[in-house]
Amino acid sequence: MRYLKYFFLLIGLALLAVVVSEIEIAQVIKRVSQVGWGITVILGLYLLAFVIDSFTWQMALTAVPLNLAWLYRIWKMRMVGEVFNSILPLANMGGEPVKAVLLKKYYGIGYREGTTSLLIGKTINMLALVIFLALGFALMWASPVLPASYKIIAGLGLFALGLGTALFFFIQRLKVSTITGTWISRWRFTRGIEKVMHLVRDVDERLVRFYIHHLRRFSWAVFLALVNWLIGVLEIYATMFFLGHPVSLTDAWIIEAAAQLVRTGTFFIPASIGAQEGAFLLVCSAMTGSSVLGVAVALVRRFREILWILWGLLLGSMFPLKNPSAAR
Repeated sequence: MRYLKYFFLLIGLALLAVVVSEIEIAQVIKRVSQVGWGITVILGLYLLAFVIDSFTWQMALTAVPLNLAWLYRIWKMRMVGEVFNSILPLANMGGEPVKAVLLKKYYGIGYREGTTSLLIGKTINMLALVIFLALGFALMWASPVLPASYKIIAGLGLFALGLGTALFFFIQRLKVSTITGTWISRWRFTRGIEKVMHLVRDVDERLVRFYIHHLRRFSWAVFLALVNWLIGVLEIYATMFFLGHPVSLTDAWIIEAAAQLVRTGTFFIPASIGAQEGAFLLVCSAMTGSSVLGVAVALVRRFREILWILWGLLLGSMFPLKNPSAAR
């Protein structure tokens, strides 16, 4: 796995090298320097999106109240977990065990409850992302400037993501893990799996209970997650404005949808390095006629991501696992 991670990183770096070869670095730097104080607006928009994202996770944690104190705690743990989600090639799941450990160590929320909330939170984000991308694909299809090949690739990617999300949801809703585990445990050489099946059954029961008895909370969480993705459109809109090339909200939606679709499809590359830059390069070139502008947008996005990783690392120092009572 370690060597595979390095292999995927090399693929990303190769893609990044291709992107860099297509533009003049000096022109990109000149463009980015135009952002100036506008970076505070861009960071403020993402902070708002991150807080909303933290609140959707809080809504999945039925054991905690929906108040500001708990929102702050959830936000801190999410900041720390997202450091691992950003750098590990595990489909944004690398930081989830970290969040579960922090919930248990600092706030006494058991691993079963924490794991259930994380699965629900991931489902909520995926459902909202599919809705966001579907609307973005409709805008792509209506756009006269995008090549037909881009639209076909986007449609295939959206179909694959939608199918995967539906399977992920119904596996939880229909207790497929419990059914499969029970069937496998009947085999003589796999009877030892029965020792962990009670854990799987308990998490499955909690998932189904949430989807049945907290349908209103689930629906509101999906709506807020969709708002979170829409703030990403505003981030692109603001970035293009401060780069000196304003675009419409429709064009900003298309650009953000393309970037998120590529990022989701290249989860195996750490931080989607190279792939995300390539997406901005291709789509912005088609939408604006400027490849330099696309890479400038990608560079601003990377700056924001790096700043968030550093912030998450700083917050991580507040969670010493050897002495959780002191930090609490």
